[in-house]
Amino acid sequence: MDNIVKDLNVSAASLKVPFDEAWHFILKVGVAAHKYGSTSNRLESFLTSLANRMSYQGVFKATPVTITFALRESPDTLQRVEIIATAPPNIDLDKLARLGDLLKEIETGKLSMTEAYTRIDAIDKAPPPWGRFASMLGYALTGLGLAPLLGAGWTDTLVATSLSILVYGLVLLSSRFGAIAMSWMPLTTALVTGIIATLLKYWVPELNLVLVILSAVAIILPGYSISLGAGELVAQHVLSGISNLMNGLITLFKQIAGGVIGIGIASLLVTIVNTEPATPVNQLWLLLLFPLLLVGLSLAFQTSRRDLPWTVLVSGLAYLGVMAGSALLDSNLGNLMGTIVAVVVANLWARKTGRPTSIVLIPAIVMLVSGTIGFRGIASMAQGEVQLGVQQFFQMFIVAMTILVGIVIGYTIVRPEKSL
Repeated sequence: MDNIVKDLNVSAASLKVPFDEAWHFILKVGVAAHKYGSTSNRLESFLTSLANRMSYQGVFKATPVTITFALRESPDTLQRVEIIATAPPNIDLDKLARLGDLLKEIETGKLSMTEAYTRIDAIDKAPPPWGRFASMLGYALTGLGLAPLLGAGWTDTLVATSLSILVYGLVLLSSRFGAIAMSWMPLTTALVTGIIATLLKYWVPELNLVLVILSAVAIILPGYSISLGAGELVAQHVLSGISNLMNGLITLFKQIAGGVIGIGIASLLVTIVNTEPATPVNQLWLLLLFPLLLVGLSLAFQTSRRDLPWTVLVSGLAYLGVMAGSALLDSNLGNLMGTIVAVVVANLWARKTGRPTSIVLIPAIVMLVSGTIGFRGIASMAQGEVQLGVQQFFQMFIVAMTILVGIVIGYTIVRPEKSL
């Protein structure tokens, strides 16, 4: 690093640094971007572009738990290869945005790579933009906004919102107990939620257990992981696709198992009566509650203050696309149009601001919540409604493929920047 010129006054297009320094910098950027939630295909594309700007040839492969780096000076030289094992990504859009800004400063010559090493370490240690109360509020607003969207009544909505706060506390507690507790967190949160929701149903018979549990744990549903995995498989990112898909399905099964066990335990204590569900919340209320859902997702993903309005706007426009497509034909066309709108607007935003597309795109895709369909499908099978459950479960994969097609079409309309 000592032989790097501290004040770099050339653009990234003509950036030329010693091979060893380029190698270590690319490794550091790759590991950091992976940790903050950059998808495999975006990470691979960006690292390849970064290597090219440094006048080297690179090949990179990423999965949720590994990154393979390969770099060489020219076709006639030997290739340096390293495989780094990583922890599964923990989506942190604020840190991903900070990393994107840092790389932009290097590209424009405002920051030397030597200084960038220190900045990357500082980003990793930076506190989240939203404290615990705001994060808890994100969980609560997600439950409050999603329940009516799924057809819940007011009682269901209020109970789901309260249980969402409990879920946040359980997630926080699990993180303190370490990796093992976090691996079982999808089950334990659904288990506790299932017990409490069932006990409440004893006093409130019209409570819709599936919708309440689903809305309460929605923030940790693996719909994004399942959609991403299916898309990567189609795009021939086989290892990453299988890993994301299997991780998503395992998380989903843990949540279902937790909910079913929780309902079973509580049913040993009280006898619940199945009645007609309560009248759904009037759709006019969604004009108020839906924006709260978007804000909740942004808070939960630690979107920075400067990006939060844009994240809400992109997700809102995506939902308008969903409504338009659903009105024209069906929900599948709605998901397709919503995804196209999200991708196009996110790419235009990234071009205008020079910031990573993922910042505004990930919450919009998560909003499509394909995982909720899988949750309801397996829950229906557990309750004996096998045919309905199978239909709903496989609909989850149809939604995932619809999202993929929407992303491809959106990228065709507005080509994405090679950003994180």
